[in-house]
Amino acid sequence: MMNQKNHKGHSVMKVTAALAAMLLVSGTSVGMYKLIDELGTAVPEYSISGDTAEAATDSAAQNTETASKTASAQITNMSWVELASPADALTVPEIEEKAMPSAVGISSTFTYTAQTAGYAGFGFDGMRGNAQPVTQEATASGSGIVMSSDGYIITNAHVIYDTESEYNMGKATSVSVVMGENHDIEYEAEIVGYDIQTDLAVLKIDAEGLTPAEFGNSDDLRVGELVIAIGNPLGFELYGTTTCGIVSAKDREVQLEDRTMTLIQTDAAINAGNSGGMLLNSYGQVIGINSMKMGASYGEASVEGLGFAIPISDAAEIIRSLITNGYVTGRPMLGISGTTITEETAALYHLPQGVYVYSASDPSLQQGDVITAIDGTAVTTMEELNTQKNLHKAGETVTLHIIRDGESADVQITLQESKPEE
Repeated sequence: MMNQKNHKGHSVMKVTAALAAMLLVSGTSVGMYKLIDELGTAVPEYSISGDTAEAATDSAAQNTETASKTASAQITNMSWVELASPADALTVPEIEEKAMPSAVGISSTFTYTAQTAGYAGFGFDGMRGNAQPVTQEATASGSGIVMSSDGYIITNAHVIYDTESEYNMGKATSVSVVMGENHDIEYEAEIVGYDIQTDLAVLKIDAEGLTPAEFGNSDDLRVGELVIAIGNPLGFELYGTTTCGIVSAKDREVQLEDRTMTLIQTDAAINAGNSGGMLLNSYGQVIGINSMKMGASYGEASVEGLGFAIPISDAAEIIRSLITNGYVTGRPMLGISGTTITEETAALYHLPQGVYVYSASDPSLQQGDVITAIDGTAVTTMEELNTQKNLHKAGETVTLHIIRDGESADVQITLQESKPEE
């Protein structure tokens, strides 16, 4: 942008120098220029000659240097927030004031069964107690966004559905929404729908007169643009925390388990508890739903400032489907449980690389089959298999190339409609 301004400055200086030179010549010469202008004939730059031209050039150079110094001084005095924001942007405090009434907290309670040791037995007849299944509860907190005045709330699926803990607790048994300046207003929430693949969920509370967020267009984002995150990092003690940064990258592909998500990358601080919260642009519009961050240790590297948000333009259709149907309709599934055979595993067990099938709903597949291609496209991982599968719709038929007991075969599978697990 600054290059464009300098370029315009140079053009203005050239025009100014030409006018100054023209004023130095006689009235006859001025009249001749007017006549030529009226005739539409281009005036060559060399029609200005001698000392007059040198004076014009010196003047232009001095004016350009002055303009450059002024522009540099103005840039030096601007903060990074101003440099990252459009001219008509709201200030960060104005963005916070606009968006905060639409930011909420989410509290989820999960019930799971764990095996616990029986009563310590060595002091009682030398008998050891037997492990007993015990039902326990766990709680988790996150953030959310008010979507409508009558109580629809957007959040992440992983806030209300657990697939990552060692107990794989599934859907929360109860969910509540917390709001208010002192986060002292609490509503019981109904889970309207959720989608694990896109990590989106919609809740509904019995409320009226809420302040819905204003939603923007994430497709209009530019790398380097200011963004603001609002959420509840590490729980409700830090309720309504506001952080800011820039768009570090757009359309960043991030692999999570067996799926790939296309996300906005930002260096605005995002931590556990920010999940489901809002990422805002310079006008206080929601352009992303905060979803994840790289951990403090990623491989051998220590990392910071790597947060990711779901683009709101991608999320909109999913959210509408969740409200209307409770899940995303038409999404295909193979109906298998399987795992990737790595290069090391393949060498150890003399298997081809591909996807090992544990179980399948279609009788054409059996436990122990290894899927190596779908519709002629080779696949070596579950993620690659899912990518190819997602090019189709539920109800369509695909051809899988499999290895069974060392023999190759092709089997046809009709894709089922994927529905949320209960």
